[in-house]
Amino acid sequence: MFRGSKLIIGGALALVGSVAFAHHSFAMFDNTKETTLDGEIKDFQWTNPHIWIQVNVKGPDGKLTEWSIEGGSPNGLKRSGWTKKSLNTGDKIVMKIHPLKDGSAGGSFMSAMVNGKPLGRSEQRAPAAGEEAK
Repeated sequence: MFRGSKLIIGGALALVGSVAFAHHSFAMFDNTKETTLDGEIKDFQWTNPHIWIQVNVKGPDGKLTEWSIEGGSPNGLKRSGWTKKSLNTGDKIVMKIHPLKDGSAGGSFMSAMVNGKPLGRSEQRAPAAGEEAK
């Protein structure tokens, strides 16, 4: 009976661990490429497990495109100097991201200048989605 209990507990832990790991897949981002966005904050979502930044970017044709950018965890970003009020609707932003592999308007946050100032602590790059603060 003791051996059976170990197997059940071990199986349950393996299942929970694989689900947690699957959540943190960032395979959809092309980490070999960097894209710079120059736009305006539409929305900032300070939510777990990762923050989201909606940015309106004007293309060469004058058309606005809304980009969805995934960032790190609020806890990790807070250690890098961010707060839930770091970004506000209407703020001007120049942001570096790893774009989505499928070419759609989205990506993983790398760094940013907001209203001409570095976001977070200037001496430290904020953690991207899937990274921990150092």
